[in-house]
Amino acid sequence: MELKGKTIALASDHAGYNLKQDVRAWLESQGAQVKDYGCYSTESCDYPDYAHPLAEAIDKGEFERGIVICSTGNGICMTANKHQGVRAALCWDTPLVVLARQHNNANVLGMPVNFVTKEKALEMVETFFATDFEGGRHERRVNKIACK
Repeated sequence: MELKGKTIALASDHAGYNLKQDVRAWLESQGAQVKDYGCYSTESCDYPDYAHPLAEAIDKGEFERGIVICSTGNGICMTANKHQGVRAALCWDTPLVVLARQHNNANVLGMPVNFVTKEKALEMVETFFATDFEGGRHERRVNKIACK
């Protein structure tokens, strides 16, 4: 996925704030625009306050992909996945990102700041945008994820 001219949605809680800023800088260096749903500091906050608006925008088709970050990645991914059109994948290594894109057509990358380095996170972000969905047998499965 070419990032130049694309707008990518970002959200984090206070634990993920600094990594979100690093991800934002990398995305912008690749020519992407960023819509930051918060949070906006390291002051303690609640991840659902930021994950829900990002996920709603993804669900409505306002953004093709997004990235969410919290300490473990679990809570923010769980929240994002409450939205029908969101397939948030919690990843802590690049091979997981590849499979989440290839097999699950993940449209939101969830990262656990407590378990990845900045370098690993940026590698994962790059992989998230460089890896295509394989379709085929996976398409049928992905189509069964959303509740009707």
